[in-house]
Amino acid sequence: MTERAKAVTFKGEPLTLMGGELRKGDAAPAFALAANDLSEVKSADFSGKVLVLSVVPSLDTGVCAAQTRRFNKEASDMSKEVAILTVSRDLPFAQVRFCAAEGIDRVLTVSDYRHTGFGVDYGVLIEELALLTRAVFVVDRQGKIVYAQYVREVTDEPDYAPALKAVAAAL
Repeated sequence: MTERAKAVTFKGEPLTLMGGELRKGDAAPAFALAANDLSEVKSADFSGKVLVLSVVPSLDTGVCAAQTRRFNKEASDMSKEVAILTVSRDLPFAQVRFCAAEGIDRVLTVSDYRHTGFGVDYGVLIEELALLTRAVFVVDRQGKIVYAQYVREVTDEPDYAPALKAVAAAL
């Protein structure tokens, strides 16, 4: 398995990411994640749609909550042909609580808690913390990555503008 030492930092401390780095033009890896009701959500469920994968370490932190709220707000103005998923390793029960408290109704929260498949395949699993690093991926209707951002400092928000521009271009 590929390890990328010092790929990101957390409060300035370097961390290792497990899995290779995905880039624009790569095929998006297939995934199976846990929905809030513990059922499986698969990448195939979004076939033919533009898919935004907003990856966060934990919804119980301010920056992750802000990122999820921002994408939820942006989703209100987007076509139904766009699906936005917030992916973390939080337990689905915590995700349900978060969505209810924050009024998250346009973003689907899903969890990689059962396995580390998504984390490794997308190169976002932090070895030292067993959490996912902050990242944003936009996948076009053909399953190709058209935008990939690994946020260098885990405590920083992503740059939303280029991700949203990639969504618009993929439509």
